[in-house]
Amino acid sequence: MQQKPAVLFAASALLLAGCQSSQLASVSSEQQVQTSRSIVGTSLVGARGATPDDQDKIDDTAAGLCGAGVWTRSECVRHQEQSGS
Repeated sequence: MQQKPAVLFAASALLLAGCQSSQLASVSSEQQVQTSRSIVGTSLVGARGATPDDQDKIDDTAAGLCGAGVWTRSECVRHQEQSGS
């Protein structure tokens, strides 16, 4: 039973060391916009959902939102169920 405190201490020390090893980085607003656009994409522009091609554009955008973790897992599943994807 003496191993449990030692393991917890070691895990805490590694976690703390990992958190301190990252350096801060400055990111311009333009870089933030470009990163967001690359994650979400621009497929949705002009799509109305009236055609299968429009639905593909909507699905591409939803995939970016799901992949980036912007939408929750339940929101992604709900989109898949409702769109028939």
